[in-house]
Amino acid sequence: MAKEYSRTQRVAEQIQRDLAQLIQFQIRDPRLGMVTVSHVRISKDLSYAEVFVTVLPLNGADETEATQLAVKILNDAAGYLRTELAKGIKLRIMPQLRFTFDDSVDRGRRLHTLISDAVRKDAPKDEE
Repeated sequence: MAKEYSRTQRVAEQIQRDLAQLIQFQIRDPRLGMVTVSHVRISKDLSYAEVFVTVLPLNGADETEATQLAVKILNDAAGYLRTELAKGIKLRIMPQLRFTFDDSVDRGRRLHTLISDAVRKDAPKDEE
């Protein structure tokens, strides 16, 4: 049986795809670095969209400073991005965009190192 998706999920996925392309090709700020749109969460009335991004800093920049700067740049460009999205997606109301840093990648990395350390510590015990 086919999995059912709500309208908000379909709109969120379309916004995620279009935003990724817009950020890559339209935003020309050299301070931005490499930005990945990891997830979009839309309110039920389609008035707000929370856009979660991850940032890969360029030129050896500090990761926390680069992410804060990228989120600020994207929030400043939210009006432009919203206008460009409205040209491609036909909705009566285009959601207002709010960009936030997605820390799930960092949490995943931290959990992976914790698990790897625990397995490494248990390995000598298993051999005996």
